[in-house]
Amino acid sequence: MKDGWLSLLTVVVLGVACSCSKEVTPPPAPQTIQIGGSDAQVFQVKGTVVELKLAANTVRIKHEEIPGYMPAMTMPFEVKDLRELDKLEAGDPVSFRMIVTENDAWIDQVQKLNAPVNTNLPTTGPFRVVRDVDPLDIGDLLPDYRFTNQLGQAVNLHRFRGTALAITFIFTRCPLPTYCPLMSNNFRETQEALLRMPNPPTNWHLLTISFDPEFDTPTRLKGYAETYRYDPRHWSFLTGELIDITAIAEQFGLLFWRDQDGSISHNLRTVVVDASGRVQANLAENKWTSDELVEELVKAAQGKP
Repeated sequence: MKDGWLSLLTVVVLGVACSCSKEVTPPPAPQTIQIGGSDAQVFQVKGTVVELKLAANTVRIKHEEIPGYMPAMTMPFEVKDLRELDKLEAGDPVSFRMIVTENDAWIDQVQKLNAPVNTNLPTTGPFRVVRDVDPLDIGDLLPDYRFTNQLGQAVNLHRFRGTALAITFIFTRCPLPTYCPLMSNNFRETQEALLRMPNPPTNWHLLTISFDPEFDTPTRLKGYAETYRYDPRHWSFLTGELIDITAIAEQFGLLFWRDQDGSISHNLRTVVVDASGRVQANLAENKWTSDELVEELVKAAQGKP
């Protein structure tokens, strides 16, 4: 009888344990198609149109989370055929297909939806303390800011006086190949081109600044840097106080914000500062190439501190 009660108790306990377990459903795997002999991932996405830029073949959309790939955010998407954007206006809810290859991304099959999707137009997100700073124009001196690099070391910008700088802004969780990864790939190609150049300048340095300091700790930045084969003698990955990151970003026209759901939205900027510490070039968005940046840095290295 005692053994019977133990068996019954075991069954009851197991039954309770089983009823409390929760099966986790993995995110759906993206479809894979062949484009030009290469694999491309295809994601079905919904969002809300924020802005149409027909001259640039782009539409800015606030999209929902793409499970297993990218958090919800607001960003511009390229279309190959402008007819995809016919009869669309800001505020329209849409569904679309996002196609991602190793080095490119675009959308197609854009359809206007009748019912609104569960998303909102961009807001400034939670309040943050900011400085009142002036925009930096070509020829302006780069102010001094204090950051922390991927090795946990303090870095002040004034220490680079006499060095040509290229500065860009990213966050490591950004997966789309035509945005933050493109900035990092371009910097990697720039580094490699300068290092193998015959009789190159030696006074140049690349700075990649994260605008997601809560997540992008020095340890995470070091791991990210290693995936791009960075040379710490010529390339630093920086984090720091959000008030400093916001200030320098806004001075160059780089805007980033957190939406109400916590997702990060941003534009793109890459800046060249000459060896005298003055702004030489401000490259908007993602159309510039590593060859152009190499040319700018070679020129910038000739500036006199």
